[in-house]
Amino acid sequence: MTAGEGAVRLRPPVNTLDPRAVGWWRVQWLLLTAVPVAVLAVLGAFLAPARFWLWLPAAALAVLGTGCAVLVPLWWFRTHRWEVTDEAVYVRTGVLWQEWRIAPMSRIQTVDTVRGPLEQLFRLATVTVTTASAKGAVRIEGLDHELAAELAERLTRITRDTPGDAT
Repeated sequence: MTAGEGAVRLRPPVNTLDPRAVGWWRVQWLLLTAVPVAVLAVLGAFLAPARFWLWLPAAALAVLGTGCAVLVPLWWFRTHRWEVTDEAVYVRTGVLWQEWRIAPMSRIQTVDTVRGPLEQLFRLATVTVTTASAKGAVRIEGLDHELAAELAERLTRITRDTPGDAT
């Protein structure tokens, strides 16, 4: 066999997430920011001697959290990719520390679709592909909920027809 014949070339997965994932991530950032800001603001309202020292970090956290809610989801959207072929599931995540996960079809044990309350609000879903890997499941977050259902069905069909015992 020649070097190019049958060789597998690692390349970025081709599919992006649903653009609504940006809004979903933004809401998560804002909720994560709002809780400590609200606690600090309420404490500052009731504790007059400590008001400045409670409101200052509340304001700083609000500015930082809002900035992150605006910028980070756009950055994540540009870097997160996924792809499913007849041979494997490919996922690339991460911004500063990128992680590439490849799950061969013969190693897939279960395929799950999850939709939390915020995902339902944005009509999104997460597909979780559990393998025999010690690293854990491969997750594709931020998919359109109908695409996620189709993908889970396709993966189930492909893994059923793939030889191997997934252990």
